[in-house]
Amino acid sequence: MKKYKEVSIDSTTQKMYERAQELGIETVWERLEKQQPQCGYGLLGVCCRNCMMGPCRINPFGGEPRRGVCGADADTIVARNLLRMIAAGASAHSDHGRHVALTLLIAAEMAEKFKKEGKPVLELDNMASNTLPYQVRDVEKLKAIAERLGIETEGKTVRELAKEVAEVALNDFGKQDEEALAFLKAYLNPKTYEMFEKAAEKAGMPWFENGILPRSIDREIVESLHRTHIGTDHDPVSILLHGLRTSLGDAWGGSLIATELQDVLFGTPKVIKAEANLGVLKEDYVNIVVHGHEPVLSEKIVEAAQDPELLELAEKLGAKGINVVGMCCTGLEVLMRHGIPIAGNFLQQEMAIVTGAVEAMVVDVQCIMPATVDVARCFHTKIIDTSPIATFPGAIHIKFDEKRADEIAKEIVKTAVENFPNRSKVRVEIPKEKMSGYVGFSVEAILEHFGGTLKPIEEAIVEGKIKGVAGLVGCNNPKIKQDHNHIKIANELMKRDVLLVGTGCWATAAMKYGIFLPEYADTENVGPGLREFVKEWGIPPALNMGSCVDCTRILVLADLVARDLNVPISALPVVGSAPEAMTEKAVSIGTYFVASGITTHLGIVPPVLGGPKVVKILTQDLYDIVGAAFIVEPDPYKAAKLMYDHIMKKRKALGI
Repeated sequence: MKKYKEVSIDSTTQKMYERAQELGIETVWERLEKQQPQCGYGLLGVCCRNCMMGPCRINPFGGEPRRGVCGADADTIVARNLLRMIAAGASAHSDHGRHVALTLLIAAEMAEKFKKEGKPVLELDNMASNTLPYQVRDVEKLKAIAERLGIETEGKTVRELAKEVAEVALNDFGKQDEEALAFLKAYLNPKTYEMFEKAAEKAGMPWFENGILPRSIDREIVESLHRTHIGTDHDPVSILLHGLRTSLGDAWGGSLIATELQDVLFGTPKVIKAEANLGVLKEDYVNIVVHGHEPVLSEKIVEAAQDPELLELAEKLGAKGINVVGMCCTGLEVLMRHGIPIAGNFLQQEMAIVTGAVEAMVVDVQCIMPATVDVARCFHTKIIDTSPIATFPGAIHIKFDEKRADEIAKEIVKTAVENFPNRSKVRVEIPKEKMSGYVGFSVEAILEHFGGTLKPIEEAIVEGKIKGVAGLVGCNNPKIKQDHNHIKIANELMKRDVLLVGTGCWATAAMKYGIFLPEYADTENVGPGLREFVKEWGIPPALNMGSCVDCTRILVLADLVARDLNVPISALPVVGSAPEAMTEKAVSIGTYFVASGITTHLGIVPPVLGGPKVVKILTQDLYDIVGAAFIVEPDPYKAAKLMYDHIMKKRKALGI
């Protein structure tokens, strides 16, 4: 059994973990312990089970076997395994984007249907209605996206524009021509676009038509699986180039579509103050945790929790009200747009249930542990799964349908409210700790804050007040003490006058430790130049840009700076980092950061060390191909130093 201080630096997690041990509840840390020692072949990436002649493994010490049954060597096996991880991660984010694009299309088509049926609606042409389940909340952003895509906006209703934008987005998923994605062409600056075109030629593989430009989102993912099927692609360079292309289909396709169209449907985030950590749960309220990644559902849960009839029912059953809180990236979505408090990041999902105060955990897709159902059985908590593609044995199944969004959301909230009397008050133990912070730093909010331009940031970089920018993203991993690397790397970079932007579980960690408060600039963890800059502009030294799918906001921000300087993104003093990477999505994100020209640090060693040629490509050769590569360093202090050194190298190359 681990001691509570070994699992996390978060005091609320420590308390709930200790309580779980006292109650005999198995958590993620016990399950990890039972897996020890983990498979050495798997950790090195030299295990192949892509056909039924295997599974095959390569001797990592140079002896036999040196090849799999089919003849694949270590580098081929490692490269194929990595490409499959990239494809899976790109699938997760891009399927999310497809769901959002379909929701926008459904909303537009329902508005058209309502118009034909003569139903009473408000401002139908603007899709503002009391009867439509989904509307366009940010008309100006919809028009801006349409203009980027070359769609004529003059004289068209919002309904018509919404349908056309959704159709272009959906076409990017399945088109069959050789042209690059419409969204990529609309958003990417010419210098970086040219780098993508020439990348394959630089790698000595000119037969990659149009370089590593993704042609369609689904096509690149399907081709990833085809290339890695037995007897297809065996060249590690070729395999990894397609990995870059697949990840770019995620970055400038699926994920970008998700972020942009979510802003259209639910509103573009603006800067607001909110709270984080398990202390946001309320003892005398019905507590509903929304967990997963897609705001198509959680937005409706937030609305339903304000329904007068459901509030009245909650009071009738003895509660003071209904308290919706977030977990993981679904939590970040409603945090960014509405200030809904976030209870924690990935490794706190079981801990929230252990408080004994959660009536329902409502889940959609991605990063939801099936073990939540087992932990919930120890309390009164109901796990409610809602996605047609994600069913949890033992959970309550209330599958979501966008056309009946309001009705289903109310059913879910009612289920939670009716569970309140089943709570055992003597078993409730909610940690008091919580922290506030400013969130909502979308690209639009950052531009608005700086007067419609990024010049203040660019000038501060040129003057040296800010040495550069680091994008910190991603998961928790139980192999690392929760939040430890997130916070240590953040502090070490800020001490060196590096401005931070970030998403995902890193953003929740930073918020829990006060890093999103302007006054954090007064601590010893922020250097004098960065302190002066953020105080002058009234911002925290780190900016929360949203959920993991919103890593595209970081790319768009970098692209805008690159446009101003007339250079590719790879020329900028910018780095990325996934300090506690865990998911296949993180592999895709890290790859698309690098493919876009942002050198990226990984705090967890990926399963590639068994392929020395693959390691060399990823950490060295990619600099010559896309102008960026991976830094792999588990030690947070050494990692921060390497990232800072890279920023200074880029500054020198720019002559600043």
